[in-house]
Amino acid sequence: MLVVEIAVAKVAKYAVAESGDSVEIVERPNGGFSVVIVDGQRSGRSAKAISNIAVRKAISLLAEGVRDGAVARATHDYLRTQRNSQVSAELTIISVDLETRTIVISRNSQCPVLIRHPSEADPMEEIWTVLESPADAVGVHSRVRPVIDEWPLAAGQVLVTFTDGLLHSGSRRGMPLDIQATLASLHMSASNAAQDMADDLLGVAVSADDRRPGDDVSVVVMRVFDCQSEDSLEIRRMKVSFPLPSVVIR
Repeated sequence: MLVVEIAVAKVAKYAVAESGDSVEIVERPNGGFSVVIVDGQRSGRSAKAISNIAVRKAISLLAEGVRDGAVARATHDYLRTQRNSQVSAELTIISVDLETRTIVISRNSQCPVLIRHPSEADPMEEIWTVLESPADAVGVHSRVRPVIDEWPLAAGQVLVTFTDGLLHSGSRRGMPLDIQATLASLHMSASNAAQDMADDLLGVAVSADDRRPGDDVSVVVMRVFDCQSEDSLEIRRMKVSFPLPSVVIR
């Protein structure tokens, strides 16, 4: 039985109470689920307001069965209308579509999605593929389209994506993070728990900024693995860890 595991790790910009990134997971009505990652322009509350507009529109359409590409376009149109083309957001949608048994990746973001998968030539060897075709953010320009990739769902896959806080981590010190080298050093594979991989990558990014992130950072990891279980119940699980501020911000 194939099992899909998703983990999110995120942190706000240093000395800013609220992250401008939003990450939501929604079930698809015809089987499967989608992860929506939105990075709102600016930081703090203003960025959160922007990312909330986009993420709410996207998950509502996905829950109604709208296809991913159309969801990205509609989210762009909605944000553009609501904010008069004055603000932008970077949007990534990663979907496990059980109708097609594929993983669908829709990007309106400068940030890549990296996929680790078994080599066709040697199943014991795993390689990284980087999806990084140029893609415009949503909310400002007319006729914005997502860049869409589709992969057959298979055991051994690991997908990693993130917001630009990770992409630019270390830049202030003149040592920008080499994402692929970092992933290789962390030995990220389908045998590792998704949460451990997300936490490790976030930890590297935060350390690169001397534990004072220069921007909001969100990391999403999805892994697909084969599970041999004698339990006939197909149990779904979700865990959320949310640190509460010591002072209520009004």
